[in-house]
Amino acid sequence: MTHQHNGSAGISTLLVVLTTLTFIGMGLWFNRSFSTETQSALRLTDDSIAVDDDAPLQANSPSSTTKHAVVISRPLSAPRVDTGLKDSFGNSVTASCATCHKTRVANFDNKLPIDLNEFHGDMAFAHGTVSCLSCHNPMDYDSLKLADGTRLDYPDVMTLCSQCHGTQRRDFDHGAHGGMNGYWDLNRGPRTRNNCVDCHDPHLPKYPRMQPTFKPHDRFLNPTKLN
Repeated sequence: MTHQHNGSAGISTLLVVLTTLTFIGMGLWFNRSFSTETQSALRLTDDSIAVDDDAPLQANSPSSTTKHAVVISRPLSAPRVDTGLKDSFGNSVTASCATCHKTRVANFDNKLPIDLNEFHGDMAFAHGTVSCLSCHNPMDYDSLKLADGTRLDYPDVMTLCSQCHGTQRRDFDHGAHGGMNGYWDLNRGPRTRNNCVDCHDPHLPKYPRMQPTFKPHDRFLNPTKLN
């Protein structure tokens, strides 16, 4: 009788243990499931700001997916030359390049301003070993030409510059060369960038060296403007 009683007690104990383990397992599963759903419902943005999917996005909101444009300035048209004449209103009279150049055959021997005896003789020119017709189109002086002879409109002058100045163009594309205004984050607003010829004279492209002289305005450098 004693052996039978001990056997029944052992079975009862085993059932209690199995029941307890079952409840613990169910609890862990439920907790994990609830935690995953809660995290999904309360997921935050990278800036740790809760997003209301029904709220309209503002134009300058960092959460906006609208990308604003990057605009690179371009010359409006081919350059015009001041003839030195005045119209009846006192305005300078200008002429297109083709006005004169279409009346004569291009002279490839003219490489520097000192070779010219009628026009452009006083122009400053220092651009490596290139000559006038390295860039200007002898078939149409109101346009430029690429190294392979392809015609190029003046507003696309950056394409011409990039043929030889590849390092500068690479840095320009990465934002390390050339000035700009506007926003780094295009979700917030647009950006405008300079063209090569906004800063460099095509005939004398080397940027002049300058000694920085402008100082920040503060109460120590401007004692008369103390607040």
